Amino acid sequence: MSRTQRLFDLLQILRRHRYPVSGEFLAQELGISLRTLYRDMGELRAQGADIEAEAGVGFVLRPGFMLPPLMLSLEEIEALALGAQWVAGRVDKSLSAAATNALAKISAVLPEDVRDGLQTSGLMVSNWKELAPSEQEDKHLAMIRQAMRHERKLDILYSDVNEVVTNRVIWPVALGFWERARVLVAWCETRSNFRHFRSDRIQSLTVGTERYPRRRLSLLKDWRDEEACTQAKWDTRGGGREPMPDAADKSWH
Repeated sequence: MSRTQRLFDLLQILRRHRYPVSGEFLAQELGISLRTLYRDMGELRAQGADIEAEAGVGFVLRPGFMLPPLMLSLEEIEALALGAQWVAGRVDKSLSAAATNALAKISAVLPEDVRDGLQTSGLMVSNWKELAPSEQEDKHLAMIRQAMRHERKLDILYSDVNEVVTNRVIWPVALGFWERARVLVAWCETRSNFRHFRSDRIQSLTVGTERYPRRRLSLLKDWRDEEACTQAKWDTRGGGREPMPDAADKSWH
């Protein structure tokens, strides 16, 4: 392993740990001696990494240090490119443009041979037009993301699987992008519980000025706990269930 790759791997290990990691653990993980580890720590500090060390405790990397983009491996770059292509074909126009722009920025700073390899990798994702959101859904998705970011209530007119239209005031919690559908997880004031809403069934949407009374991350945790409990009940019965319903599930509200 080259020293450059070893320094990169060392940074990655430190980033995975929020609390101090012992030198012995790091050296063993990298397959190097403690002496080499200390020398590598000095090199990373010289490059600007804010690494704190305490005798008998270990090393911790403070937030803020950015890795040079050229230190990404070819497989990591291909993974990012593949992900960006998938996002670009299945989200609203604003987020799609962001994915395309991000990929262009990565490509612009790559060495020529790596950039050529990225463009000729042959890795593709399906790009069927029917997977992309409609013009109305596209607009709604952007508004939903804005409401989630600022923790605002949404007033929606929603048509369920039986085409029954109801007016709901909801607190948006998470937005899932499936292969053929986008699903909004939200707390529904009408049902006093979490509900899943397909974004293509939202007929109208208004972002309110009122913030919902709880933080979104707290709601997200509660929803995940509830989903885990439901999954566990199904597992004990010998059944199975996706964390969110599939397209045929008539329990969607």
